[in-house]
Amino acid sequence: MNQKVVVAGGGIGGLACALALSRAGVGVDLLEQAAAFGEVGAGLQLGPNAVRVLEAWGLSGALRACAAFPESLQVRDAHNAASLGILRLGAVSRARYGASYATVHRADLHGLLLEAVQREPRIRLHLDTRLAGYEETADGLRVTCESDAVYEADALVGADGLWSRVRIGLLGNRPARVSGHLAYRGMVAANELPDVMRAPVVTAWLGPRLHVVHYPVRRGEWFNVVAVVEGLLGRGHGGPPGSDPQSWSHQARQADLLRALGPVCPDLRAMLDRVGEWKLWALNDRSPVAGPGEHARGRVALLGDAAHPLRPYLAQGAAMAIEDAWTLGRLAGAAQGPIDWATLFARYAQTRWQRNARVQARSQRNGTIFHASGALRLARNAAMAVLGESLMDNPWLYSGPPDPLAA
Repeated sequence: MNQKVVVAGGGIGGLACALALSRAGVGVDLLEQAAAFGEVGAGLQLGPNAVRVLEAWGLSGALRACAAFPESLQVRDAHNAASLGILRLGAVSRARYGASYATVHRADLHGLLLEAVQREPRIRLHLDTRLAGYEETADGLRVTCESDAVYEADALVGADGLWSRVRIGLLGNRPARVSGHLAYRGMVAANELPDVMRAPVVTAWLGPRLHVVHYPVRRGEWFNVVAVVEGLLGRGHGGPPGSDPQSWSHQARQADLLRALGPVCPDLRAMLDRVGEWKLWALNDRSPVAGPGEHARGRVALLGDAAHPLRPYLAQGAAMAIEDAWTLGRLAGAAQGPIDWATLFARYAQTRWQRNARVQARSQRNGTIFHASGALRLARNAAMAVLGESLMDNPWLYSGPPDPLAA
């Protein structure tokens, strides 16, 4: 096929999209605004739904070389350390869903996707190239960049994140939603932890208006730590470093975090005290996708955070971007002859929008449950004690992604 697509954004979603389309025979110009490829941030979790896609792309070996594979997810009370529930992962996940549950440093996942992309002859990578706008032509699209570079393409995929310029061109400049939540992120070397704290486990500590999650990454040699607290951020409010909604990472002070958390149990405090450096993010998102027209229109499609930014309370941000990319690749690979991109994107949007909207809504709901106080907190703890794994597992999610060719 003599087809070419421009993909805006060289993060995890953009690389995954370029890889999936190129393997379906499509040429890709990938535009990355930074001067070098890389990822900031710390760890992320990949459910079996995302791991299944990486395995289908032949990347299971690369994932095993850099990831950790936790044996369980345990939920504990941040103040009294009581165990609230356990979800078995590891072999149970593979038996139940046909794929493992993985935890990985964001830069490592980005790196393995970049290596795979660099092996694809149909992909051309363009650094220091930021999309300025696009316009339709008689038989495709004309994409212009701030560098004055111009790319002619059959279609455009916006994988350029929450503040997506492709999204603005497609849907207008609708502001993102300020959550008022701040995420502190840091790393701890496993060899600095007592043996009891090095277990291959995802641990979530829940408290009123806060939660903390830590889990192993980099083959278990490091632990990623994320603490989320509710603040007073919003329009007209000031805030600490990190409250700038369009900034990704700031230095943060542990004293600010500990003040926001209040008193926590000794086990949790011991983990927090071992983080050498904290980074701070303001969490922003958008309302759940309302219909297929918010995912794609004509020859332009949105992918990942450009379409459906997620709060981190279901640990599916990277996974949904990877699923989006797999869906596009699956549809492109099944095309006979020249691709009708408007039709393909319409089918992509129809396949993806409801699932992504459900994940967005569930992520927001989980935040309310995680940070519950009073009667809701007591009801949450009672439900977890009675229902156990059935309440914590997500078969509808982990058995995905849905095959767009099966409908």
